[in-house]
Amino acid sequence: MTSQTSGGAATALFHAYRAATALLAPFAYRKVAAKLAAQGVSKARQRERMGHASQPRPALPSGAPLIWFHGASVGESLAAITLINQLAERLPKARFLLTSGTATSAEMAAKRLPDCAVHQFAPLDAAGPVRRFLSHWRPDAGIFVESELWPVTLDAAHKAGTHLALVNARLSERSIESWRKRAATAKFILSRFDLFLSQNDQMARNLISLGAESTRVLPGGNLKAGAAPLPVDKTTLETLRRATGERPVWIASSTHKGEEEIVLKAHEALLQRHPDLCLVLIPRHPDRADEVSTLIEAAGLTSARRSSGEGLTPQIQVYLADTLGELGTFYALAPIVFLGGSLLPIGGHNPFEVASAGAAVITGPGTNNFAETFPPMIAAGGAVEISDAAELAQAIGNWLEDESALETTRAAAIRFAKEQAQQLDGITDVLIERLELAEVQSDA
Repeated sequence: MTSQTSGGAATALFHAYRAATALLAPFAYRKVAAKLAAQGVSKARQRERMGHASQPRPALPSGAPLIWFHGASVGESLAAITLINQLAERLPKARFLLTSGTATSAEMAAKRLPDCAVHQFAPLDAAGPVRRFLSHWRPDAGIFVESELWPVTLDAAHKAGTHLALVNARLSERSIESWRKRAATAKFILSRFDLFLSQNDQMARNLISLGAESTRVLPGGNLKAGAAPLPVDKTTLETLRRATGERPVWIASSTHKGEEEIVLKAHEALLQRHPDLCLVLIPRHPDRADEVSTLIEAAGLTSARRSSGEGLTPQIQVYLADTLGELGTFYALAPIVFLGGSLLPIGGHNPFEVASAGAAVITGPGTNNFAETFPPMIAAGGAVEISDAAELAQAIGNWLEDESALETTRAAAIRFAKEQAQQLDGITDVLIERLELAEVQSDA
């Protein structure tokens, strides 16, 4: 493996951050360990956050690489698994490590990772945990599917000779402005990376303005386009289909605080013309279910709550789906999905999951997290954009009353998702070349 450039000396701010995180790591660990424990994660696995591995480093044929992926939570981890599967086909002797920070992502990884990969919780961004992690795993490459930069982790991995890539590169505006105030440190941290695959042109420009070398910044699209479809529980789906019968159904998914009122107002308007219409309301955070249930009651709508086992009877106007892991099943139930996180300046959510399930997509205007996705998807006829309750009701009403138009939109959504996924095939070639994985593999 060739040597890496140093990228200049670390700044005083970086040294201060490194010292502070070393002191604070035990306190941070108590907090994250308690959260993991509350979600049923064992003590041995909690200790992974301090860099104590719970599994051995996989045995590798001579010269074969260990490739480390990091994804913050479920969405990023799913994108990482997409790349793991693609790279595993190209590099059959390679082994893979996926790290993430949440219990839900660990549970998902256990179900969806291939046999050549293992999952661990990511070490805290502090010297001790990171040192223990790197000493045990000794990854040849580290591929981050992230929206945040972890200075201690990146610097230590770079110094250990790990080639690093930031893929699906997407930093929030707040994060970008924060790093711009710390320009020298931003440039130092970005110099740790050998490759950036940005989601869109604007993000590429932002990375370069923060100090990333322009020759290392390449277009990468949105990896979420290539993720496998969400799992569908066929038994549950059939039960839901029997419960809804001939009733028309639409979904409001991943809604945030301040959006449910708009969704419910649209549903009230739709019920005037379609009195048997059923809304499946799926809040982004199920722990808000009590709050959302109160909103439904205040709107004067009848409801049932999935987590309580309440039945979806013909009298139910709103079915509150306050559970985890069932999105794929619900997307398979209804042909129309409104994606939340978009009526407010939140950034939007993944339309590929909806399109792959065969549903038409509705979004609000606040989709900066998918700036490279929604405009062409709307132009291709696979999605529509609305801005308020009246427009939401009109869009759904048009499709309920014109089945041909709905089927055209659904077909366009599927076609768009497939085309975007095909464009991601070249990413594996870039990763193998820029991270020198073919060179490592050829030594076997």
